Amino acid sequence: MNISSIVVKCLPKYLEEVVESLKSCEVCDYHLHDEIGRIIITIEGTGVEEELKKLSVIEAIPHVISADMQMAYSEDELDAHMEVINNADVVPKMLNDDNIDPRNIVYNGDLKKKDLESFAKSFTDTSRGVK
Repeated sequence: MNISSIVVKCLPKYLEEVVESLKSCEVCDYHLHDEIGRIIITIEGTGVEEELKKLSVIEAIPHVISADMQMAYSEDELDAHMEVINNADVVPKMLNDDNIDPRNIVYNGDLKKKDLESFAKSFTDTSRGVK
């Protein structure tokens, strides 16, 4: 189970409307807000993919300027990923394989230009050994 906190921002004139939309939607739990348009909510999901889908729903609420994850907790996923990292070679085998064309190596380091939902699925599949 993943739990993430999100700061939602909107203009103060739309604050009550956005708060009511967040309270009535079924993808998050509302916690508090201030008078300048910052709202604190949490979302839960079985994995990062589910959380990103819920985040997309929140971002689509009218008058939401931004919705950014601030903190995330996932003991099960963290343990699984740490096991993969701890059992992996320091240098991935593909980087030492002369038979692999370097153009076929996928670089996953630049998150700014990524479709995060696809990246999360790929990361989860890789950690589970799915190809």
